[in-house]
Amino acid sequence: MRTVLNLNRKWAFSKQADAIPTAIDNKWNFVNLPHSWNAIDGQDGDNDYYRGTAYYAKSLNKTDLPEAKQYYLELQGANSSADVYLNGKHLAHHDGGYSTWRVNLTDALEAMNLLVVVVDNSANETVYPQMADFTFYGGLYRNVNLICVDESHFDLDYYGCTGIMVTPVINGKDALVKVDAFVTNGKPEQTVRYTVYDADENVIAQVETAETNAELTIPDVHLWHGRRDPYLYCCEAELTENGQVIDSVCTRFGCRTFKIDPNNGFILNGEEYPLRGVSRHQDRWGVGNALLPEHHEEDIDLICEVGATTIRLAHYQHDQYFYDLCDEKGLVIWAEIPYISKHMPTGRENTISQMKELIVQNYNHPSIVVWGLSNEIGIGGADDDLLENHRILNDMCHEMDPTRLTTVAAVSMCKMDDPYLQIPDVVSYNHYFGWYGGETDMNGPWFDKFHEMHPDIPIGCSEYGCEALNWHTSNPVQGDYTEEYQAYYHEELIKQFFSRKYMWATHVWNMFDFGADARNEGGENGQNHKGLVTFDRKYKKDSFYAYKAWLSDEPFVHICGKRYVDRVEDVTKVTVYSNQPTVELFANGKSLGAVTAPDHFFYFDVPNAGETELKAVAGDCTDNSIIRKVDTFNESYRLKEKGAILNWFDIDAPEGYLSLNDKMSDVISTEQGRMLFMSLMSKMMGGKDGDEGKIQAAGFEVGPEMMSMMGGFTVLRLFTLMGGMMDVKFTKEQLLELNATLNKIKHPKK
Repeated sequence: MRTVLNLNRKWAFSKQADAIPTAIDNKWNFVNLPHSWNAIDGQDGDNDYYRGTAYYAKSLNKTDLPEAKQYYLELQGANSSADVYLNGKHLAHHDGGYSTWRVNLTDALEAMNLLVVVVDNSANETVYPQMADFTFYGGLYRNVNLICVDESHFDLDYYGCTGIMVTPVINGKDALVKVDAFVTNGKPEQTVRYTVYDADENVIAQVETAETNAELTIPDVHLWHGRRDPYLYCCEAELTENGQVIDSVCTRFGCRTFKIDPNNGFILNGEEYPLRGVSRHQDRWGVGNALLPEHHEEDIDLICEVGATTIRLAHYQHDQYFYDLCDEKGLVIWAEIPYISKHMPTGRENTISQMKELIVQNYNHPSIVVWGLSNEIGIGGADDDLLENHRILNDMCHEMDPTRLTTVAAVSMCKMDDPYLQIPDVVSYNHYFGWYGGETDMNGPWFDKFHEMHPDIPIGCSEYGCEALNWHTSNPVQGDYTEEYQAYYHEELIKQFFSRKYMWATHVWNMFDFGADARNEGGENGQNHKGLVTFDRKYKKDSFYAYKAWLSDEPFVHICGKRYVDRVEDVTKVTVYSNQPTVELFANGKSLGAVTAPDHFFYFDVPNAGETELKAVAGDCTDNSIIRKVDTFNESYRLKEKGAILNWFDIDAPEGYLSLNDKMSDVISTEQGRMLFMSLMSKMMGGKDGDEGKIQAAGFEVGPEMMSMMGGFTVLRLFTLMGGMMDVKFTKEQLLELNATLNKIKHPKK
């Protein structure tokens, strides 16, 4: 019988070895897996984390291993390329840091063995990802196992497969379950016994055959119906010889139908089932991507608490344990490969191998409904090689898995008629109107325009969000990184997106703050702070509760701004979120009135004098907070960029004239400002002036839509962010010189 031996404990680790080690000495450190060498330097900013080679070594005494005919090393995640050596002999190489792969050790095993895994996350031009807004943590960051099997066994060699593929087909009230088994070194006298169990482990159907496929019927099938009823069956396949079981594998599966309608969105088992949810990265503060089961469990519990029905598992294959949790909890999943941001003509084979691994390893998960081909890959336009790469992936997905659909996440500057949007079955866009330029009210109309232009293409929003840290204000504005602006932004986006039935799915970017070592913004470097929850999972930002108010059935009430205590105004605005119909707010025990809000967002004007205890009551639910009157603004609430070249309060802004603190829309509405902007952008982005004053830059056209997006930025924020994207560094003197030029241009009349 199969035995799985976990090998996570006590690996020797080194980044200094200059050759494949033949012994472990005192120069090595010892670590337990899962482990990442970028858990600290990958989260502190400046994009200087170690990207290179590191060595993991472990001694194996064969007498300590279970008795078996074949021994396979299973690595569930080694980022991003790895080589396996046993006793100095090279056995395998693998490219792709997010999937399971295995190596047959049998022929190289000796009495005493030194197993070495060389892991490399260096930059290259063949393995994805190479350019993206997250840290590419190096390490053996998931489980490593030794799988011990008979000479005949369910397949362990084909792209990390589970050994069986289960395809349920709904037929009226019943389900026909097609099972394909993959057997290595099978013999004529062997048979496979297939058994389907219900959730209570009762045998529902069973058949034994010499064939490696079978069909079983589940009468009166219990459907997997998302969060409402995530019912799971189990299929076991047992390889038998002379009446003895010599290997067995088991997988859970769910029976469901779905379709995605361009007008009515996602349809699950014949019922409309709106997909409103979040995206997720797999890392944590101080841990990197070396997550433990309890980390995954906490993540899924928080996602369920907010009321999400879907998760986009970006931007790579996630841990099998998390997909299992999604099956159990009923989350509908978008799964994708890290074909992201930068198309590499030399990386095509890697996109193919990573997609094969994603599909083969995740085929049996009922939670997954779409395979993501790429993310923002068209940021520089779609050339013939990129289009061919997508067609190959799209056709391969349909051939390997005709039961699911394909999708892409396109970036804002991708034109609505771009040919690569015609390739997948459904499309989503990453839009940040209201954060990276533009205004919040641009989001809904943009999707209406796409829907009108392409009425037969289901359209969704794969990313939207804005950053928030522990900064606060009573007058939130785009780009201030306050918790209040993030809450306002998501209120607006919720109302726009959730009212548009045709949007097949919407995914907030992101459920959690995550590591992005190239980022130096917001006052805490090395992170993307768009999460509804902080990186350490300790604090739920106010925007978390805005979604809970719309999506969760669990009664609650939440007073926003708990970290914003000191306030200068005599009457301050207090926002309350609840999924109850009416909220009453009390200030020092005195009722300020009861408010009804169909949109779940309740607003109160609160007198601010001395210290005020606030209490919100909604049905049986209550919440409390405190505000305090102060004479001057508490500067600890105001963003101060860590290492910023120039802060907004250092800028001269004479009344009636432009400055770096003005929005680009005001600058380009003046002739002088427009000419100045076009000249600067052209130089900065390496482009040239095009027809009718348009700019050709960075591989795409800065046309009216892009200009409209940029209009929402202040000049300072636009040039700071774009300088980082284009690796163009501005000095304080250069920015102040630009400000002096703007100070000579009269502010446009409103």
